[in-house]
Amino acid sequence: QVQLAESGGGLVQAGGSLTLSCAASGRTFSTYTLGWLRQAPGKEREFVAAITSSGTITYYAESVKGRFTISRDNAKSTGYLQMNSLKPEDTAVYYCAVSRTVVARTSSDYNIWGLGTQVTVSS
Repeated sequence: QVQLAESGGGLVQAGGSLTLSCAASGRTFSTYTLGWLRQAPGKEREFVAAITSSGTITYYAESVKGRFTISRDNAKSTGYLQMNSLKPEDTAVYYCAVSRTVVARTSSDYNIWGLGTQVTVSS
């Protein structure tokens, strides 16, 4: 069973950058699609980005396309979310999660989750 732990969140000014990491335990991390999802106060959890198990295919929500980059290092069992040009509306708790679904764009596609890391973007 894979376990996930996010890190790298914090407070940043609008226009700034942050890189989130997702460290996985277990030997099967490389067999899962890795996703990042977020939840802002009072809102439902939403898809942000995902990368297939081999890292060859990535896909993004329209709201972050061109600003965020998802990547993974299977040798280190770690995933990343590079976030540039951050906006106040990016403020949320960010979760990494894994899925057996190749194209996983909704929360229900993911079956193992980390506890989340807070990202706050000030204006």
